Amino acid sequence: MPLLGGVRPPIAALLCALLVVAAFTALGLGAVHEQTVPQALRDAERRIAEDAADSVATSLAARATAVRRSAASDAPAGTRDPMALLRSLLPAGHPAGGGVLLDPRTGKPLAASGEKVPLTGVDAAALVRTGAADIAPRLALSGAGEPRLLLFARVAVPAPGRKQDENHDQAGDLKGEQGAGERELLLVVSEKVAAPAVYGAGRTGQLADRNGKALAAATAATADGTPQAPPAAPLALPTAAANAANARNTENVTNAADAGLPAGEVSGSELGDGRHGLRRITGWASVAAADGKDGDTSGLGLTVLTARDVPPAKEGADHTRFALVAAGTLVMIALLVTLVLWSSMQQPLLRLHLSAARLARGVGETPLDREELARPVPVFAFGEPGRVGRALESIRRQLLGERGPEPARPVGRRPGARALVLVCALVIAAWGVPLLFLLNRVPAAEAVPAAAVADQQARTEAAADRVRRSLARSSTDLAAVASALAGAPRERATEVLRREQADHPTFRSLYVLDHTGAIVQRVGKQPLRTLAQAPTGGGITQVNTSGTIPAIAAYAQIPANGKAGQAGKAGKAGKVTKAEDAKDADPAAVVAEIGVNALNSQVARPGLGNVWLTDDHYRVLAASVGFEAFQALPHRSLTRLAARTEAAPGGAGGPAATSAVLHAGNTPGEGPSVAAAVPLAQRGPVAGLGWRVVSAEPAAALKLAAYQVQARTILAGLLALSVGVGCLTWLHIVVVRPLRAVTGCAERLAGGDRRTVLYPVHHDECGSVTRSLELLRQALAERDRGGGRADEAAASARAPAPASASASAPSFRSGGPPQQ
Repeated sequence: MPLLGGVRPPIAALLCALLVVAAFTALGLGAVHEQTVPQALRDAERRIAEDAADSVATSLAARATAVRRSAASDAPAGTRDPMALLRSLLPAGHPAGGGVLLDPRTGKPLAASGEKVPLTGVDAAALVRTGAADIAPRLALSGAGEPRLLLFARVAVPAPGRKQDENHDQAGDLKGEQGAGERELLLVVSEKVAAPAVYGAGRTGQLADRNGKALAAATAATADGTPQAPPAAPLALPTAAANAANARNTENVTNAADAGLPAGEVSGSELGDGRHGLRRITGWASVAAADGKDGDTSGLGLTVLTARDVPPAKEGADHTRFALVAAGTLVMIALLVTLVLWSSMQQPLLRLHLSAARLARGVGETPLDREELARPVPVFAFGEPGRVGRALESIRRQLLGERGPEPARPVGRRPGARALVLVCALVIAAWGVPLLFLLNRVPAAEAVPAAAVADQQARTEAAADRVRRSLARSSTDLAAVASALAGAPRERATEVLRREQADHPTFRSLYVLDHTGAIVQRVGKQPLRTLAQAPTGGGITQVNTSGTIPAIAAYAQIPANGKAGQAGKAGKAGKVTKAEDAKDADPAAVVAEIGVNALNSQVARPGLGNVWLTDDHYRVLAASVGFEAFQALPHRSLTRLAARTEAAPGGAGGPAATSAVLHAGNTPGEGPSVAAAVPLAQRGPVAGLGWRVVSAEPAAALKLAAYQVQARTILAGLLALSVGVGCLTWLHIVVVRPLRAVTGCAERLAGGDRRTVLYPVHHDECGSVTRSLELLRQALAERDRGGGRADEAAASARAPAPASASASAPSFRSGGPPQQ
């Protein structure tokens, strides 16, 4: 019967697996080379360009929305002058530029304000006939050759009931044709193209069109906060960046699925030569809509470029030698372990299989079979194979009748097959454990370059700017809503609130407070917690400091214009009292409760690690990971880092961003991390809150050669230990444990146990020996039974025969005395 499994497969698998781990060690560790500019810096520059592109897209979308909102607002009653209408439509806080009101029928301007709006190539009639609700912005060149951003909005004005001649029409009167209900005009606003916001000392940013022409440029402030002049020479748009923006198939370009970015956004990085022995890292990212759909920025073809000169890293250690030495050592260990197992376990067990089968054949009836018993059984001196060999030899002699059963000798704690397997495991562990815990470990302060720490701080500043801009827009838009609510009837106020909430998905609830702090109007969800009284002015506030959900609100005071006059008229008519007149004159406020989920999405950025938004006591308000409201930062080192930014918020010597390599990770027990803490704002509506943005990225997640070597070293050690433990455990289960059972059976059989029936379990060497032992047991039992019958017959033959009754007993005659 062929043998299935047995001792050979585990030993062969162990040898092959260890050789594979050795090859991985040589190739994996040897392939890691120190770079003059680590890949982590190139990835960080690409991420910084992505952050800047996202900021540009959000800013452009907000400005386009502001123009449309202003155009959709009601024009002042009785407005017939185009210039007055244009001035009322220009949004508040409008950047330096110009505005023009066009008649789509003729394409002629009805009114203009500010600088001349470049209308070359603008077909007003075609834009209006597109039917799209929102007209996408365009880029144009002013008369001086400077780039301008054109924002469009439809304006619907009521038309009078009488017809005007063309002279009046061309003069700029807004009168339309007889019987027309409304007349649609086109508002065009021209703005300067703003430079992208970049952070990090020495970093430059540039906004370029699809042809690579620089539209705007800026340079980040130095470490002490001193602003720098824009770069004298514009950054050249890399060829790869242009191809990426158009074809999205360039090498080293990350698409939305790979980078976790919105669809349509493409980014990459490039390494070049800098000045004074420095290397220049250029990152780029296309400007796309925040939701990944076709938006206001999709057709502009804008690309954000960021660049920074970094010193090349010093020549690092060559890991090839370590890889070859480690791999060679493992190969020697694999061969040694295999040789030991082959000579001490595999070969003896195979010989036992053959010897037991030979003895089982020797119990046959033919003389040829009897000759098999004449050959002695080889006895091994080690462990269980030696004990089984001695038992088989004893059984052979018993079959030949040379000796009787031998009582089993007590066996002390001598090393056997189990000890051999354990020693092999320890030898493999002696190679794997140092790789797993000791070798190729570099302190984080030495492994992480200073430029990587600075990039973490720059990206954290960009995240803080993202949140700050969002809160500032909420405050500004809410101020416009407060102006629209002044003196408006209740139905009109409700419509304004609903439209505002629809335009701001970040608003969880929107409500109006009277002078007592009671809610008089509300749209959206029930507020988590309302303000105790109607606030004055406008800004952002933190409503609660405890609870399950942080309550953050933007507020704006509703102007009292219109109310006093209405109250006065009512007073003259005798319909209100003095107390009611004073109540109507008291200021009220509109409040927007900002959802925490919106803040969570704003602080989260790919590649930045874990990010937390904290209050002035460093309690978490929002985060990119799961958190409990108002919990402390995960580690005290993060709290201490955030405390280093402490200063008077909004002051001249206000909070300053800081960063460091922390030896403790985001949670206790983790490795070192690169962390940064940034104040949310030093001016504006959120400056007085004292909030901070804190980020932490595990150092091991950075693409640094030191951590790549460390990760691969750990993996090699883990693989070696897993392979060794797995194969040796397999060997113990299928060989060592059955072999120990067979040893006990053979020794009991040699000691005279003829009653215990032996059942083979496996079709391997141990099962074969068990089957042979069962045949030998049957032969010995038969011999013992046959020998017992022969002994009884010989004993009866040697004993004297008993006398017959007639000879021994006296005879009696009938009726007379016995005869003499």
